[in-house]
Amino acid sequence: LKPEEVFLAQGTLRPDLIESASVIASGKAEVIKTHHNDTELIRKLREEGKVIEPLKDFHKDEVRVLGRELGLPEELVSRHPFPGPGLAIRVICAEEPYVCKDFPETNNILKIIADFSASVKKPHTLLQRVKACTPEEDQEKLMEITSLHSLNAFLLPIKTVGVQGDGRSYSYVCGISSKGAPPWESLMFLARLIPRMCHNINRVVYVFGPPVKESPTDVTPTFLTTGVLSTLRQADFEAHNILRESGYSGKISQMPIILTPLHFDRDPLQKQPSCQRSVVIRTFITSDFMTGIAATPGNEIPEEVVLKMVTEIKKIPGISRVMYDLTSKPPGTTEWE
Repeated sequence: LKPEEVFLAQGTLRPDLIESASVIASGKAEVIKTHHNDTELIRKLREEGKVIEPLKDFHKDEVRVLGRELGLPEELVSRHPFPGPGLAIRVICAEEPYVCKDFPETNNILKIIADFSASVKKPHTLLQRVKACTPEEDQEKLMEITSLHSLNAFLLPIKTVGVQGDGRSYSYVCGISSKGAPPWESLMFLARLIPRMCHNINRVVYVFGPPVKESPTDVTPTFLTTGVLSTLRQADFEAHNILRESGYSGKISQMPIILTPLHFDRDPLQKQPSCQRSVVIRTFITSDFMTGIAATPGNEIPEEVVLKMVTEIKKIPGISRVMYDLTSKPPGTTEWE
């Protein structure tokens, strides 16, 4: 192929250009994340008139309307978006844990939030900070939730991409586990509250299984190797197969399955190295992919469907735990990277 005789046709959508801070969408926007269809090379080719993007002014919901008007099969029109670079962007690669100097203090704040009803009986400097940034109504709700449910919250030593204002955040993930069955409505409330109180957190997940006694403070070295990608492909296949069989694929806009370098349930006294990984299920509901919510089990998606995904993913060798992303957009993006 001769470069001067080649044109590039791609299905760029409006949200891609907005999040990549392309001048086509805005001259003032900050980069939230770089899209493969708006790199420096693509921008150079655009300037030369070598890029054809018939959908660049449309959002996903508008593209689906166009698809139906063109007579495309519904299975194609309503298919979940799949990242251009493939599943590789759904692997949280890490060699070292993300633990900054604010890690211990933030962890203590999370403990106060998760056990708020008991914490108010033991005055603490951090308790006053929590109260100062929490409206009275939310404090009452927090009292009610933590009186009814035995929860614990903790920081995870990884970071993910999020949205803060019109810009990008790259911040901690908060994990929550419970003694009994997950109280989904209460967990969704906490997922909204925690990032508002702790601005260094942009994502909240529920960790399935027994209460997490010792949260990981290190990571399993994770890179884009054959074995790592094979594990993610298997988890992705199991989860999406169950979603399709349930008949709820059309209710969920997108369901990224993410592989994280986190190994839970290790006795710190035995100094067992981190060698397993954990999977996140991200059920996302949106009309335009600019904003959206996580599907609440028992509401937008049957809880038994989610629990079946958890059971099947846990059977995959090398998987420590399965988590459920509770985060809306903002503060979290649809994808983790």
